[in-house]
Amino acid sequence: MTSHDDTTGRQPEPYDLIGVGIGPFNLSLAALADRADTVSALFLDARSEFRWHPGMLVDGARMQVPFLADLVSLVDPTNPWSFLNYLREQQRLFPFYFSERFQLPRREYEHYCRWAADRLPNCRFDSPVDAVQWDAARQCYRVHAAGRVHLARNLVLGVGTEPVRPEAFAALRHHPAVLHSADYLTERQRLRGARDITVVGSGQSGAEVFLDLLRRHAGVGTRVRWLTRTRALAPMEYSKLGLEQFTPDYTRYFHGLPEPVRDALVPAQWQLHKAASAETLAEIHDHLYERTVGRPIDAEPVEILPGTAVTEAGPGPRGGLELRCRHTDSGRRHLVRTDAVVLATGYRAVRPALIDPIAGLIDWDAQGRYRVDLDHRVATRPELTGGLYVQNAELHTHGVGTPDLGLGAHRAAVILNAVAGKTLHPLPHRTAWTTFAPEPAPAQVLPRPQEGNERAAAGR
Repeated sequence: MTSHDDTTGRQPEPYDLIGVGIGPFNLSLAALADRADTVSALFLDARSEFRWHPGMLVDGARMQVPFLADLVSLVDPTNPWSFLNYLREQQRLFPFYFSERFQLPRREYEHYCRWAADRLPNCRFDSPVDAVQWDAARQCYRVHAAGRVHLARNLVLGVGTEPVRPEAFAALRHHPAVLHSADYLTERQRLRGARDITVVGSGQSGAEVFLDLLRRHAGVGTRVRWLTRTRALAPMEYSKLGLEQFTPDYTRYFHGLPEPVRDALVPAQWQLHKAASAETLAEIHDHLYERTVGRPIDAEPVEILPGTAVTEAGPGPRGGLELRCRHTDSGRRHLVRTDAVVLATGYRAVRPALIDPIAGLIDWDAQGRYRVDLDHRVATRPELTGGLYVQNAELHTHGVGTPDLGLGAHRAAVILNAVAGKTLHPLPHRTAWTTFAPEPAPAQVLPRPQEGNERAAAGR
């Protein structure tokens, strides 16, 4: 058998799967595949090293999921790429034990993932994938990366999501005083000198940025404002039964719903996956309370305006920025003048240009999205026989658990089992107490009229 990366001119043997992008989800698949002797895998990323939301590694920020939502533990707790084994190698098991915190610092989660990515032999950085083609003769993908061609029977796209910049801010697309929360920590110096800063967006990123700005600008007279379209700063749903909507059971239920129902359901579930944590909201309140000891509330240059949508934004006539806003309940319109804006307006999956050569072989839905089955395999035309899988690009078919790290290892195991064509990782049949839809009642067999009359006669 020739090697997978043969440079002698002979045809190389295709990998069983190639993963494009090395974020937490494909890293989970790489960690599980590392112990699968029957599956050959390669993972490629354009970056020089693993990075995970570097712009939001704010001091004090914690994960919103327990540490067991690592790369492997919820599928294989004995796997050497678990977070607990990372702690063991870092000689931090006892400090972690005494910390008694279920949620990790975000910086530690990122360091854990980097520890795994640096050591996994199937992960290659500095390997940007330029294009993917389908080789009909060999029945495999041709993956063009960093001047080389790798062959694969299956392809897994884990290219991540991109920051969303609302259309209302189109006129400020390249303005130096407007940044997305994705770049907050790395570009925070651009806010230096601003006397009025506005944060837009009510999710966890918005709350963390607002809190960080409050702390950094306390006592210097800078006004910090928080605008959100949601009517209230409601915390993320974190009740134990409520969290069962992040189980494989709920994923299967959601996947079986009609497409129009799924499309209406996702935005209605914003409090499950887009809200801020109750802890962060409490920290904001505590910070503001302590700042106003001995002074009235309105002495502080702070504004929190829920139920407020920015309809248009642009540069001000005398410098600064102008945001035209509309209050949802009253319909009242008002103008906000500010020096800088941080857009904490979330992320969305996009179609990567690298699949353009095979786009015509993909069976897109009416809205140009992937059709994805329960194995996370994308529907394709019959002539494309290789598996095409996606990670974190199936919110519309698999629901709010799609971007959740707690389902990452399970999804990776589902994909790995499908690629192997056998059960490498046994997965539980039931994961929630909740029954998300009633089972159809068994058909009731009623006696025929004459049978009922005969029985009545026999009983006399």
